[in-house]
Amino acid sequence: MNSKKKVVLMSIIPQGEDLRNAVKWISEERERRPNEKINTLIDEACLRFDLQPNDGEFLIRFYQKESAT
Repeated sequence: MNSKKKVVLMSIIPQGEDLRNAVKWISEERERRPNEKINTLIDEACLRFDLQPNDGEFLIRFYQKESAT
C-alpha cells in the first residue's frame, strides 16, 4: 500500500475504542430506525459511549461526508 492510500485510510478510521463502538452502534441503529435523524443518533451515541465533544464533532463530519457520497 502506498503512503498516500495509507494516510487516507488512517484518516477515516476513528481512533479510540469508544468512538469505534459509537460508529458501529450508529450503523446498527440506522438499520433498525431508518427514519431517525442522524443527529439524534449521534447525540445518543455521545451519551451512551461517554464521548468527548471532539469525538461528537468527528461523528458529525464522518456522517456528513458519508451522506455527500
